[in-house]
Amino acid sequence: MKLDLLVLAVHPDDAELGCSGTIIKHIALGKKVGIIDFTRGELGTRGTIETRAEESKNASAIMGVHARENIGIRDGFFKNDEAHQLEVIKMIRKYQPEIVLTNALYDRHPDHGRASDLANDSIFLSGLRRIETELDGVKQEPWRPRLTLQYIQDTYIKPDIIVDISEQMEQKIAAIRAFKTQFDSSDENEPQTYISTPAFLQSVVARAREMGKNIGAEYGEGFTSRKLLGVESLFDLR
Repeated sequence: MKLDLLVLAVHPDDAELGCSGTIIKHIALGKKVGIIDFTRGELGTRGTIETRAEESKNASAIMGVHARENIGIRDGFFKNDEAHQLEVIKMIRKYQPEIVLTNALYDRHPDHGRASDLANDSIFLSGLRRIETELDGVKQEPWRPRLTLQYIQDTYIKPDIIVDISEQMEQKIAAIRAFKTQFDSSDENEPQTYISTPAFLQSVVARAREMGKNIGAEYGEGFTSRKLLGVESLFDLR
């Protein structure tokens, strides 16, 4: 399946927190969207690999994504090296997206910035025909997306572009809440964490309000770009 938009996320729930409003919006516009989770989030304080997988499935249904896979690299200890790049390259070549959204350039969680670099390097290398990959015994063709953006996570980074998600905000919160083990503080059998308290989800809403305010919208999601962005017409901007 060729996708229009592919989200690369190091942990299950990163896509929901960082860019699910944008995902939902583009699906409504008729675009095919998928998510590749790098790890199973096995180092998370709350929940298990099994519960995270089920929660990912539920969140995917809420968003309506067309495909979601987990490549199962090691949470917390993965490297931006050849072996890991080849695994990401296989997914890029499999889905041939026009646009990729991936983790923040840097963040409170060290996995996020490292995953962003892994994604960025893999995207470039995926376009080189002399790097040969196979998937299910079939040789893959080179592919390089035309645009890569990074969503903004816990640490504030000034965005280069903001997407209006005012109409998608309620659905975004529902997708986040699908990860009950991570964000439901009422479970007394699990320890409280930085992200499990009500204050964390309130901060997600506040960030979306802040982003939206900057473009005259109620809610927004911000993205950064490693390159300058161009438009055909100034009238495409608001």
